[in-house]
Amino acid sequence: MLSRTYCASCIGIEAITVTIEVDVSQGISFFLVGLPDSAVRESQQRISTALMTIGARIPGKKIIVNMAPADLRKEGSSFDLAIAVGILAASEQYIFNSLSSYIIMGELALDGSLRAVPGALPIAVHAREESFRGCIFPVESAMEASEIDGIVIYAAHNLADVISILLDDGVISPVKPYSEDACFDGADVNSPLWQSSFAPDFAEIKGQEHAKRGLEIAAAGGHNLLMCGTPGSGKSLMAKAFAGILPPLGRDESIETSMIYSVAGRGHSFKGLIRERPFRAPHHSSSAIAIAGGGTKAFPGEISLAHNGVLFMDELPEFSRHLLELLRQPLEERVISLSRANYKVTYPCNFQLLASMNPCPCGYYGDSAGRCTCSPYMISRYAAKVSGPLLDRIEMRLEVNAVPGERLLSNSSAESTSVIKERVIAARELQKRRFDGRSCTNSGLTPSDIKKHCLLGPGESRLLATAISRLNLSARGYGKILKVARTIADLDHSPHISTAHLAEAIQYRGS
Repeated sequence: MLSRTYCASCIGIEAITVTIEVDVSQGISFFLVGLPDSAVRESQQRISTALMTIGARIPGKKIIVNMAPADLRKEGSSFDLAIAVGILAASEQYIFNSLSSYIIMGELALDGSLRAVPGALPIAVHAREESFRGCIFPVESAMEASEIDGIVIYAAHNLADVISILLDDGVISPVKPYSEDACFDGADVNSPLWQSSFAPDFAEIKGQEHAKRGLEIAAAGGHNLLMCGTPGSGKSLMAKAFAGILPPLGRDESIETSMIYSVAGRGHSFKGLIRERPFRAPHHSSSAIAIAGGGTKAFPGEISLAHNGVLFMDELPEFSRHLLELLRQPLEERVISLSRANYKVTYPCNFQLLASMNPCPCGYYGDSAGRCTCSPYMISRYAAKVSGPLLDRIEMRLEVNAVPGERLLSNSSAESTSVIKERVIAARELQKRRFDGRSCTNSGLTPSDIKKHCLLGPGESRLLATAISRLNLSARGYGKILKVARTIADLDHSPHISTAHLAEAIQYRGS
């Protein structure tokens, strides 16, 4: 008898339906075809043992398992469950009437329990688009998939639960999605995400009003920012605090970001969708594959895991030159493509680059105490590690000086993160209305948008012309200044860019 079950395979954050055809006939053999990798071929042993836990077995006959489409390589153990159900149906050990209505995913343990699978979220989206009634996932994977509207999600602990669902005996009910205010558990700066409640409060950071203002503007407009200053001046601390003033993710942003983590096999670590913006802080010794993505299965890298969030690169010149140059195309196009022999994977990477660096190898060039021991050649060579084209893509550059001792000892209060965040959210709301409800910031203004929304008066035009001449700005630099000026005007709730707004934007470009 022939049976068909359905599962799915992910290419990037897109899923493709995989049809499992099982035929049981006279003979004694087991064939698994359809470009399976070694993990899929080993499923026979896992399935055989798991079936015995429910009193079933692999029949002693000729079994052919075909995985279509045949030209797509099937990788991983996520197909175990669909193959096992197909064998049960083809051997008539169970009669299922609704196999064609579900996508079935799960890795089988030897005791029949189910282990989480990567990509549950994009698979659920795909199932909805392909008009499947629902999906059956292991419990951990079902939690993330349950956030998708318009598709029924079942959570199964083991193979017996799956049979109960397919027999429609009413014992197991669909998973209820998490509420909108659900959020993932907290993390630290080295974990996959940075939760804003764990970020330092700006009120705890003494001095650095100029840098705080720059960070507020960057957060409000989604602008890339580079901080340069001596060791101990607070660059890393302010970068960590930066996560706390970012607005929460919108629904569409949350789904897209969660899909990337789901494909990377990290989605089941969170309760429902990711609600807060990712904050990724890779070490300077990270490889190009770790940053850009890749490997045998083309997994997303740090720049994709930072999608809709922040990529913080501490000690920027310490990263390899090749790795820094990899950032140029993603910073412009907001996507990265990873090519493999038979396919190409494209991941979104609309991240905000936040970077810090010392002014020289010893770190003390320009220090008031004159502690720098570097020669002019060493200083220029160190600065040259960050190329001009990459710097040109960073809208804002801040000089962060050491805080004087008397300021550190003072009891004066500073603005809290919550106060700054309110202004950032208000500016983002202005931008959202400007772009007809789209989640777009001023950093994403196109040339036509700049002409429409960044109009200058005669005085502002003369000031900008002078800046272009004196700072030798490129066409990209000209656009970056206007984008930052538009954000400063938004923070002031001004419909027009004034001379003061433009002058402040030029200052950040020329630092």
